[in-house]
Amino acid sequence: MNINMIQFLSVLLLTVGLGLILAGLFTAYFGRGKSRMVGISLTVIGLLLGLLTWLAHEFEVMGAADGYYFMELIWMAVQVIGAFVIGAIITLGIFLLAIMKT
Repeated sequence: MNINMIQFLSVLLLTVGLGLILAGLFTAYFGRGKSRMVGISLTVIGLLLGLLTWLAHEFEVMGAADGYYFMELIWMAVQVIGAFVIGAIITLGIFLLAIMKT
């Protein structure tokens, strides 16, 4: 498998995992009843995805560790989520400004 594909899949799994952890923690904290259980489930699934990615790199599954360090992949995933959040906040701000002006 091409190393760029491995890097892409690793960042994809880590980004989904981090997103699930954040969404799960938010839902578990603010939810009640079934919503809280869903939040806990999302958090656990996110942690499992992170663990799965780490194990793939630790044991060099499919050459996952070739030339890429796991911490660099985590940093890349955090940057992707950070860029998404900043973009979402800017978009929400523009939307609210446009709605308030009309």
